[in-house]
Amino acid sequence: MSPERLQRINQMLDNRQTDLTICLDKVHKTNNIAAVVRTADAVGIHQIHAVWPDSDMRVSGNTASGSQQWVGTKKHYHMSEAKACFDAQNMQVLVTNFSDTAVDFREIDYTKPTAIIMGNERDGVSDEAIAIADQHIIIPMIGMVQSLNVSVASALIMFEAQRQRELAGMYGKRTLDDAYCQKMLFEQGHPIYAKACRRKDIPYPRIDEHGQIAADEDWWQRMRAPDPNAEPE
Repeated sequence: MSPERLQRINQMLDNRQTDLTICLDKVHKTNNIAAVVRTADAVGIHQIHAVWPDSDMRVSGNTASGSQQWVGTKKHYHMSEAKACFDAQNMQVLVTNFSDTAVDFREIDYTKPTAIIMGNERDGVSDEAIAIADQHIIIPMIGMVQSLNVSVASALIMFEAQRQRELAGMYGKRTLDDAYCQKMLFEQGHPIYAKACRRKDIPYPRIDEHGQIAADEDWWQRMRAPDPNAEPE
C-alpha cells in the first residue's frame, strides 16, 4: 500500500461518525439509495440503516461510485429492528414529516447521537417510523413544490449535521474499533491479498503503521500454496 493510500484510508477512519446515521424507510429506487450512501460517505457516516421488506433491494454500485465499500448498510425487515439499534446507541430519532410538532431541521442539535429516518418516494415515512420518532423535522420551502427527492432531502440534513459536528470538533477522533480498522486497511490497501484470503479461507493479517502486511512465515506459506478451491484447468 502506498503512503498516500494509507493516509487517505486512515483519514477516513479518523473522521467516521459512529453515532450518526440515516435510516431509509422502504426507499426502493436504487439510484436514490445509492445517492444517499454516497452522501453518507461524504459527511463521514459509518453505517446507514434500511427497512426493506423486499430482501432483493440492492445498492447500485455504479451510482454510488464505490461508496458502498466504505459505508455499511444494515438491513431490517421491520422498523422495530432498526429502533432496537437506535436505542442501543441512545440515539434521538428524527423523522421527516409534516405535522403540528415539526420543526425546521436546522434547529436540531445533531451533535447528539442521532438517527434520521427518511421516507420512501411515494408514501413518505411509515406510521411505524412516526410512532418511534422523538421529533418531526421539515425542510422549509417557499416555492410551489412542497417536497424534495429523498436523496436531496437526506443530503441537506446530513450536511447540516456535519456542519454542527465540525464546529463542535467531533471529526478527526477515531471511534471505530481496531478490528474494523484493520479489516478496512487490509481489504482496501491490499485487495488482491484480501481476495486470496477469502478464497483460501486464510485469516486476515495485521497491517502495521506503514500500511504493510505484518504476518509470520506460516501465513505467507499458506498464501503461496496452491489454491485448493481453484477449478482445474
